[in-house]
Amino acid sequence: MRVLEVLLTMSLAGGWLLGCGGQGRAQEDADTARLREAMVTQQIAARGVRSEAVLSAMRAVPRHLFVPEDLRAEAYADHPLPIGEGQTISQPYIVGLMSELLEVKAGDRVLEIGTGSGYQAAVLVAMGCEVYTIEIRASLAAEAETRLQGLGYTNIHVRAGDGYAGWPEAGPFRGIIVTAAPERIPEPLLQQLAVGGKLVIPVGAYYQQLKVVTREAQGFSEKDVLPVRFVPMTGKVERQP
Repeated sequence: MRVLEVLLTMSLAGGWLLGCGGQGRAQEDADTARLREAMVTQQIAARGVRSEAVLSAMRAVPRHLFVPEDLRAEAYADHPLPIGEGQTISQPYIVGLMSELLEVKAGDRVLEIGTGSGYQAAVLVAMGCEVYTIEIRASLAAEAETRLQGLGYTNIHVRAGDGYAGWPEAGPFRGIIVTAAPERIPEPLLQQLAVGGKLVIPVGAYYQQLKVVTREAQGFSEKDVLPVRFVPMTGKVERQP
């Protein structure tokens, strides 16, 4: 078992050993805060993510509460985790990288396609953004909304549905982030970007590339960042020529 997994197991166990009162909870909170600091320092900042807004948000958001209970000992490990229905919570570094690539600031409006457990949305809210997030699996959307509300995250709007068409009535968006991979970029998402805004999206079937698309005054520019592996985007995008 990895060191981070051992520490988290000990922290969670420690909360019970100290009792169900405030002392146990305080110890657990302190232990998981140390795990988040180690995650940010060793996995994210060490790989080149420099945005203090991103790093601070990822220090603050309790990632272990966004994964299934039986996987919480692995919540801060350097890999993705299953969250049910064939979906995953992304590797911490990828969450940090994609959040930084958006180049958003507090007060900006961001669209997320693929809510999953709600972790990426929580990071964006912790950065001060207003987040609109869509999840095609209704049960995951409902669970994420309940989780986010229970943890006190506000300024976030959750919708169950197909993300291909985006959320046009809430646009334009300063940033759009997609956490599942289509084989081609959905045109409606491009049209909902504000001028100067960025779309961060994995594209491809088996071989995928993380891309950043920027809306210019006239047209779009596109940049490849690195190879990635995401679950496929499903729904209407699968039926587009």
